[in-house]
Amino acid sequence: MRDLNTLPPLKLALVQTQLAWHDPQANFAHFDDLLKQAHGADLVILPEMFSTGFSMDSAGQFEPENGPAAQWLLAQAQRLEAVVTGSVIVQAADGSYRNRLYWARPDGELAHYDKRHLFRMAGEHEHYSAGEQQVVVELNGWRIRPLICYDLRFPVWSRDAMDTDLLLYVANWPGARRLHWNRLLPARAIENLCYVAAVNRVGKDGNGLVYAGDSQVLDFQGDSLLEVGTADGVFTATLDGAGLAAYRDRFPAYLDADTFRIQ
Repeated sequence: MRDLNTLPPLKLALVQTQLAWHDPQANFAHFDDLLKQAHGADLVILPEMFSTGFSMDSAGQFEPENGPAAQWLLAQAQRLEAVVTGSVIVQAADGSYRNRLYWARPDGELAHYDKRHLFRMAGEHEHYSAGEQQVVVELNGWRIRPLICYDLRFPVWSRDAMDTDLLLYVANWPGARRLHWNRLLPARAIENLCYVAAVNRVGKDGNGLVYAGDSQVLDFQGDSLLEVGTADGVFTATLDGAGLAAYRDRFPAYLDADTFRIQ
């Protein structure tokens, strides 16, 4: 078992903003300006499909693996000396389209997670292929699991079977279902005894859907450390490893958790 008391504080920068529809260059330029406010963060988090908006035009909006958005993220990571993450539309080497979260490190390393649960009510499952693997990445000793939007509704996939310290959700979650977003996020924190950070967008997309934001950071009891509401900008919160360790020692529900394997 790792000693969480030795983890350094982890500073998060959540970037909640509007997105230009199907216009990566406009979005890169917009984030170039916004991310000036993120200096000093360890981890900078952008929304789902941050370069295009949540689009079902996978064939028209994709980029190749490690394409322009990936290279832009790596450049931002180097500039900020922080990990920068968010998801984009990618055509994988096998020809399939993926809603892919990139995890760009300042040393030039690039990891990724492909969205597992595709939002069928928008037809996402007809335009993208689902990811097959859970992913855990490490930052300054913190173990972080990235997930994407609709994944939030599936507690088995989010379940902390791998000693996770932070569950991270990036999203384009419409305002019409903001109540679900605000109820499910604390549930994931409580049941997994870990921090949760979630970044959504604001504004209206090319399909006329309105997004209310509600990006937030929650502690291991589901209590709020940061609530953004509908604001547009960069917002920060700092996570404390010692607090997480103390709570898990005091309330070790994970010792009674069921074991299972996802097929």
